[in-house]
Amino acid sequence: MPNPALILFDVDATLISTSRSGIRAMRLAANDLFGPVVDIDQVEFAGKLDPLIIADILTLGGLDATTAEIASFHARYRAHLAAILKDPSTEAIALPGVLNLLNALQTHPHITPALLTGNYADTGTLKLHACGIDPSRFPIAVWADASTSTPPTRDDLPGVGLAKWRKHAGNHAQARHAIVIGDTPHDIRCAKVHGCRCIAVATGPYEIDQLTPYSPDLAVEDLSDTAAVLQAIQTWTGPH
Repeated sequence: MPNPALILFDVDATLISTSRSGIRAMRLAANDLFGPVVDIDQVEFAGKLDPLIIADILTLGGLDATTAEIASFHARYRAHLAAILKDPSTEAIALPGVLNLLNALQTHPHITPALLTGNYADTGTLKLHACGIDPSRFPIAVWADASTSTPPTRDDLPGVGLAKWRKHAGNHAQARHAIVIGDTPHDIRCAKVHGCRCIAVATGPYEIDQLTPYSPDLAVEDLSDTAAVLQAIQTWTGPH
């Protein structure tokens, strides 16, 4: 009998690509507040939580990153993102192998697919729908605002996912049978903090040779080799 397994997928540049629509929407939201004088290219985006990205943009513009200011910017960002994703010129796609892998996971009832992402729930859901992925395929979702730390940190998120999973799988749900799949060193680190495995994918801003120094359990160009990814999952989560 296989052990219960949890697969925690990052969203942007791991599951999907939306032609940098999130960054474009953040830039428009910043322009609404500050005009073009604030250069958001100074802000790190890859693997970072949206509340932290917004706080950095507000600070660049000379505003205090209060809860109210972050919420206001979030609303502007959401509105711009929705408009961009509705534009026919915006390419929004599932990345290579993603749909096949998700379909394959559905045939293994002991495996729970989940989301672990720096996106807010509303904006992440918009992106997934635009790429033809139904968020309801993931019984567990851990969004950007799930961190309990101040300032928030991605390192908190796997712990939230594990706690939700244990409500479903009970004592059989163990961190060593949870696997984070992501495209940045942030994903690798947050997995290791909680004793989870990690598959690093080079579908984002980092090449494989930039990811391997962080010691993921597996590094792949993309998720197109469904059999190899499933084999790794089954090897790590099988009976011991």
